[in-house]
Amino acid sequence: MTHDLFQRIDDAHRAIRQQVAITPLSYSPMLSKLTGCEVYLKCEHLQLTGSFKFRGATNKLRLLAEASRRNGVLTVSSGNHGQGVALAGKLAGVPVTVYATSSASAIKLDAIRALGAEVVTIDDTSLAVELEAGRQAKLKGMTFVSPYNDIDVIAGQGTIGIEMHEQARAAGVELAAVFASVGGGGLISGVGTAIRHLSPQTAVVGCWPANSTALYSSLKAGEIIEVEEHDTISDGTAGGIEPDSITFGIGQQVISDTDLVTEEEIKAAMKLLAQTERFMVEGAAGVALASLLRLAPRYQGRAVAVVLCGRNIMLNKFIEAVK
Repeated sequence: MTHDLFQRIDDAHRAIRQQVAITPLSYSPMLSKLTGCEVYLKCEHLQLTGSFKFRGATNKLRLLAEASRRNGVLTVSSGNHGQGVALAGKLAGVPVTVYATSSASAIKLDAIRALGAEVVTIDDTSLAVELEAGRQAKLKGMTFVSPYNDIDVIAGQGTIGIEMHEQARAAGVELAAVFASVGGGGLISGVGTAIRHLSPQTAVVGCWPANSTALYSSLKAGEIIEVEEHDTISDGTAGGIEPDSITFGIGQQVISDTDLVTEEEIKAAMKLLAQTERFMVEGAAGVALASLLRLAPRYQGRAVAVVLCGRNIMLNKFIEAVK
């Protein structure tokens, strides 16, 4: 599967250039001094809509048949994916409906509406809302755009991996490891596939909040299982995964190392990024840096990259986290 996926990623890398920004791979002198590694930050928080999710959404919508474009797409999201699909739909002239839990951030849902999408909220768990959204898409004859369980969405996210490889090579840097946070697994599946094909010696480290380990626990169990979820500041990685998710099999192939971080470690990483880089990032981005801080002794003197996957966090929530 990963060879076919890499071909899709390579195709997407060329095809989405007009819509999707190439984000910086930024060297951090302060984090490098602190960790003893040569630390590079892949700044996906600077992507349009403030998250990497715009990549996958753009790639998915560009591949729709004309009839599917007219019928519109339906997705499920509490924020980043919904905004990504909403903007991609607006640019492509495709109607978008977004399902979300009723507990989702009102400001994030307003941002989705501001991009022209219709928002439907349901009072249930994130996985239950996801399954209902898929059911409604079939009933209405609309294309369902999964946040992670879709090969074309994953291919769009994988363009980050090609970009990182090209940017590192242009700088004469050989990456020893890439750290990326994991929720449903779309990001790590795409980035991991690209890195594995282009730089096989580079470790792909999947990073989870210890409070939300659906795919991690499934990979350890050897099958997709239900896992009890606890509150986490990394809401972008929270929630279960679909029983048939393709990210499970891809993750088995491309993730070379895993790490779990505590809420305190995530918040400390978010604060550190604000102090050293003047970046205000969301919890999911903090997860990846927190894992690097824990595992830095393994990579002393070597170059590593951390994917800062998004910045969409409420100001009061950020201040509370880093105080």
